[in-house]
Amino acid sequence: MRLWICGLAVLLPAGALRAEEAKPVAVPYKLTATNHVMVRVKINNKGPFNFIVDTGAPALFVSKEIAKKAGVTPDGEGWGKFDRFELEGGLVVDKATGKVDDLFQLKGMNGMGLAGVELHGVLGYNILARYRIQYDFTTDKLQLTKLDFDPPPPPALGRGAKQDPMMEMLGEAMKFVGPLLGLKGVPERKPRGFLGIELAAADDGVEVKSVLAGSPADKAGLKPGDKILKFKSEKIDLVTDLVRVVGKRAAGDELTLTVSRGGDEKKITVALGKGL
Repeated sequence: MRLWICGLAVLLPAGALRAEEAKPVAVPYKLTATNHVMVRVKINNKGPFNFIVDTGAPALFVSKEIAKKAGVTPDGEGWGKFDRFELEGGLVVDKATGKVDDLFQLKGMNGMGLAGVELHGVLGYNILARYRIQYDFTTDKLQLTKLDFDPPPPPALGRGAKQDPMMEMLGEAMKFVGPLLGLKGVPERKPRGFLGIELAAADDGVEVKSVLAGSPADKAGLKPGDKILKFKSEKIDLVTDLVRVVGKRAAGDELTLTVSRGGDEKKITVALGKGL
């Protein structure tokens, strides 16, 4: 699962309130076993629940079970409105909007116990962009400072979603400019690829430690104990080698891996799934 945190602070959007004009709120956090930043939240006074902080996620994501506990019913496109969304430490987001969905990646992490805790959702851009966030991993708290900035509505997500206005404008421009550049239409935006395995460093390379049931890796036939030797002709010596390969590819792309199983080498082709 590919989740990110930004360096030391989220950049202030144009027109945002200067940080010194507002007092920061100290929000307790912990690093999960997978080194993701996790905070605890209450939704409509229910909880606490465990949420990953991910500035790369486009929106707030809340699992279906937690939305139900909070008394929130999503609309026809899967969006829910949460009257009170409170982070531990006293930071309250009124009228938060989020996608009610059971993210495949979180289900996988919970199913294999990778994070060391049960995860209930993801804090994404439409919430985090309202604050200047300072990370200091020598302390146990994040510093969040309210900005005078109202982020735009989350981008269209999922089936039936309407086209992003900016992409509509780009599409119109491409009708005229594209042919001059030898291009056809607007470049397709593909979600990141997802493999569905946990890796471990071995003395002789990279070993598959576990495989998420129903994941692309599982469907392709990868098994715990397999040693991943190559991607095409590129040798895989380190876990980061394979992470880099997957990170450059989108959902639907195919990876042909050479693996060693029981002393025999075989090639396995995996069609990557949809990542976050």
